[in-house]
Amino acid sequence: MRLLVKGGRVVDPANDLDKVLDILVEDDKIVETGQNIYAEDCIIIEAHGKLVCPGFIDLHTHLREPGFEYKEDIYSGTRAAAAGGFTTVCCMPNTDPVADNKTVISFIKEQARVKGVVNVLPVGAISKKQEGQELSPIAELFQAGCVALSDDGRPVRRADLMRYAMEYAKMFDLPIFSHCEDRDLSGDGQVHEGFYSTYYGLKGIPAAAEEVMVARDIILSQLTGAKVHICHVSTRGSVELIRRAKEEGVNVTAEVTPHHLVLTDEVIGSYDADTKVNPPLRSREHVEALLKGLNEGVIDCIATDHAPHEREAKDCEYNMAAFGISGLETAIPVSMKLVHEGKLSLKRWVEAYTVKPASILNIDRGSLTPGGKADITIIDPELIKTVEVEKFYSRGWNTPFKGMKFKGWPFMTIVNGKIVFEDGEIKV
Repeated sequence: MRLLVKGGRVVDPANDLDKVLDILVEDDKIVETGQNIYAEDCIIIEAHGKLVCPGFIDLHTHLREPGFEYKEDIYSGTRAAAAGGFTTVCCMPNTDPVADNKTVISFIKEQARVKGVVNVLPVGAISKKQEGQELSPIAELFQAGCVALSDDGRPVRRADLMRYAMEYAKMFDLPIFSHCEDRDLSGDGQVHEGFYSTYYGLKGIPAAAEEVMVARDIILSQLTGAKVHICHVSTRGSVELIRRAKEEGVNVTAEVTPHHLVLTDEVIGSYDADTKVNPPLRSREHVEALLKGLNEGVIDCIATDHAPHEREAKDCEYNMAAFGISGLETAIPVSMKLVHEGKLSLKRWVEAYTVKPASILNIDRGSLTPGGKADITIIDPELIKTVEVEKFYSRGWNTPFKGMKFKGWPFMTIVNGKIVFEDGEIKV
């Protein structure tokens, strides 16, 4: 199949491109980028007035399969990703059984091959059953195709185990994706510890619950030389710890979610459990620090932490509800709000979804370089739509953005040279 994307504004930070160009795709490769490209026998995609970017990559997705298919599965989750403009997702290992061995990883890869519509990269568990007591067989996970290791959803409490994990991961050049939370400090907290937790009578989670673990894992990264990626950063103190670590040459990277960039803990006053997420939505000074860190490159990328749930898990009392937001289908419009408001440059925004996550994973994606894989995300920056959860491809309707209007939505998603999403509809 040949595709010719015509006249879009090509924004490709990896190649320092921001200009109106055409892109020619043949089979699964980008053949040529340039002006006024002519080619016969191809599908013409008119991209005038649209942004043409490398395929967006999400480092942090919960596809839930195997074991929790009533929340999400690979079929629905990858369609949600395509509808959200993502061409590649990293799926977290907190499944049932846990993705801590080659059998489960092979199952995920096969399901993705048969049922998926985007690239699915499995993340293996750091510890067996994510219990934090014994290391998973890391060499086996690497050979099975894992691109990173994480116990996301659960922190690795034992510092010695995390050290050993880093030392083994370094042998295979695998990054450790760290869920930084001190459970002794977060306890049974529900929201950010501060004014609004007191005002609304909800148990708080202090910023320190995140920061002490960020500090620990930075120190362990410095000790071992391993790659450590801090998941869903949410506090000012974490940003400063990461900043200092990078200045000292520690091999650390970080991500922030769209919801932590645009929402504050003030929204918990609705008692809508869709605002309940871990780490919690923080106060304004933390949100401002996150945005500053993202602008400055202290925080490397934006990741969704897509955590879909069945209705029963959210339609209940706040303290009984599950943590998590279904984020794949709203990530682009929600985070593009910052671009429209002039708080984040377009180049930095695209970089945070493309070349930066690709470099963390050390994969050949995240650019529009001729000869590379034809993963392309096309965005209509002027399209205004309301978030309608009833139209989600994800099984998870749990989003605090329901009913809100945003400007800038995915128009087309091309994965390995195939159109998988166009103008609101999945095409495969």
